[in-house]
Formats: sequence, C-alpha cells, structure tokens
Amino acid sequence: MDETEFWEIIDASRADAEGDPEEQADLLVERLTRLDPDSVLDYARHFEARYNRAYLWDLWGATAVLFDGAGDETFDSFRCWLIGQGREIYEGAVHDPDALAELLDDFDLEIDGDGEEIGFAADEAYEALTGAETPDLGIPMPGGEPLGAPFDLDDDAVLAARFPRLWERFGAS
Repeated sequence: MDETEFWEIIDASRADAEGDPEEQADLLVERLTRLDPDSVLDYARHFEARYNRAYLWDLWGATAVLFDGAGDETFDSFRCWLIGQGREIYEGAVHDPDALAELLDDFDLEIDGDGEEIGFAADEAYEALTGAETPDLGIPMPGGEPLGAPFDLDDDAVLAARFPRLWERFGAS
C-alpha cells in the first residue's frame, strides 16, 4: 500500500461517515478487513508514521486551544482524529497548527477531535483477519518530549500569542 492508497482509504471512510469519527472508525475496520493482513500492516505503518510525525509542541498547543486544555490522552486522540480528516487538513495542521482556524470548517467539541477508535482500526482489522495481535510495525516511537520548543499549554496568553487565528476563533472567552 502506498501513501496515496492510505489517504484514499481515510478519505472514503470520512466521506461515508459524514464526519462522525466513531462511524469512520467502524468503516475503516470494515474496509481494512477486505484487504490481506500484509496490506493492513502497511496501512498501520502509514498511520503510525503520521501519528508520530504529529507529535509536536505547536500541534499540542493548538489542541489545547480547541479543547480549552489538552492532556496526553486528549492530544493522542486528537492526532488520530486529525489523520482521519484527510491529507490536506493533516498536512496543513502539521505544517502550521494555527492554520486549523481556516482548515476546520466546523468543529464540534461533542464529536470532533476524538479519534481514539480511528487509531485502533488497523489493530481491530488485523486481529479479525488473523486472530492475532498486530506485530511490531518497526516504526520508532517518538522521544519523550514532542518536537519543537516547549511552552506552557495552560497559559492562555501564551496560547493566544502563538496561535492568534485559532485563538480568535476557538480560544477561551
């Protein structure tokens, strides 16, 4: 599976789920179980590489603006959801997290941003196909700290200054 095929699976599942991340996760599992186990592992490698690439202080800060705070679990789930939004939004956010102010047409805290199940879709599909857990993908985990310069994720003034467009649209009142 190449990168284009990976994003085609993401895009098709997102379109069919009409923006519902839980439904998208179910559709991903359904689509992935139509593939052979090696292709599912290829998909998982693509997903994991993008998940790790998004381990950035600035993206974590943008997540904190969107959610009025973001701990480890929220940030992990958000990165999965972000991948589920497709290549354009993912790449735009990784390149310039403040651009999420323009990239996200609608953002509903009730359903958006929670992509934990999207992150487990390949594992579920692989287990359904083989009866075994997903083996080690050979993708190195990021170091202990996100890439970039650390800053206080709980400081509204810092967040407003670092992410002015995002803060204007989604920041705390």
